Amino acid sequence: MSVDAVTQWSPLPYRRTWQAVKFVAPLLFLVVLWQAVVTIFDVNPRIFPDVGTVARAGWETIRDGSLWTHVGASLWRVSVGTVLAIVIAVPLGIAMGVSKGVSDFLTPLFRFFSVLAGIAWIPIATLWFGYGFGAITFVIFNAVFFVVAYNTLLGVSTIPMPLRHAAASLGTTRWRMLTEVLLPGSLPNIVTGIRTGMGFAWRGLIAAEMIATNTGLGYMLFLARDFYRTEIIVFAMIVIGLIWLILDRLLLAPIERATVERWGMVQRS
Repeated sequence: MSVDAVTQWSPLPYRRTWQAVKFVAPLLFLVVLWQAVVTIFDVNPRIFPDVGTVARAGWETIRDGSLWTHVGASLWRVSVGTVLAIVIAVPLGIAMGVSKGVSDFLTPLFRFFSVLAGIAWIPIATLWFGYGFGAITFVIFNAVFFVVAYNTLLGVSTIPMPLRHAAASLGTTRWRMLTEVLLPGSLPNIVTGIRTGMGFAWRGLIAAEMIATNTGLGYMLFLARDFYRTEIIVFAMIVIGLIWLILDRLLLAPIERATVERWGMVQRS
């Protein structure tokens, strides 16, 4: 019997501990490997620093408060851009799902724009909005909008037509059809689209902050490069990765799982 099979029948605290160990172990292995390679090959710190140097640089940014300034700015921008994209994308995706005319008209446009990465919008965003919050929010909006709208369309399309017709035959109003049939039925796809779109938005955010602002984790990377602070660059990269891991594992993944179990075709085990 495998370890996973044993933990399936173990008490909940033990299962959670084992899952945490499985999650953290590869990261710890990477840190050990990093230190070993730097030590064995005597790598120049200007090229790639050791673990201790990066840890000291990180503590310096924590102590002087600059890390929290950059993290707060990045999280605020990605939150605003994502919320704006969701508010517009979900109704539009539902409209495409219920109207063949709207879908036929917008689908080619969506396919065209969906292949444009968020960072491709940075040059024109800075021309339209200048350097700062507006340009970065626009980049994040584009990274999330098309993914969420398309997933909403897919979610509505999976709702069986007999179910819609049955609701309509019972005299369901348009509002109740939207809130009690279409939106709940497409919610698993919507949440999956949000999770995927936020991954694109996080990458686009970092790239945009290198060019279009003077705060944020991307700017932190860019500024450290100018002063040859390789240890700050590596620390910022670690922070960027850890924040996304925390957001995805502790927020987005549980929401997606709960949504699928509540509204999808999966039962809670």
